[in-house]
Amino acid sequence: MTQRLHLVFGGELVDPTRNVFREVRDIHIVGMFPDYSSAYNAWKAHAQRTVDDAHMRYFIAHLHRLRDEEAPASPTEELGD
Repeated sequence: MTQRLHLVFGGELVDPTRNVFREVRDIHIVGMFPDYSSAYNAWKAHAQRTVDDAHMRYFIAHLHRLRDEEAPASPTEELGD
C-alpha cells in the first residue's frame, strides 16, 4: 500500500502576499500525517488559531508527490547505504 504522507507547517511571513518566512528557524512543524484528511484537520486547527494575524500562515506539503517509489534511486540516495 502506498503511503500518502503530508507535512503541516507554518510560521510568520515577511509579507502576507508572498510565501516567504520571516525566520526559517522559527517555522512551526505541526507534524506528519498519513492522509490528506488528517493533515487538513491539523492545518485548519492551526490556521484558525492565527486567523487574526495576517502574517501567520500554515501549509500542507504533499510529501508523497516529491518521490516516485518506482523510479530508480538517485546517486545521493545510494550514499546512505
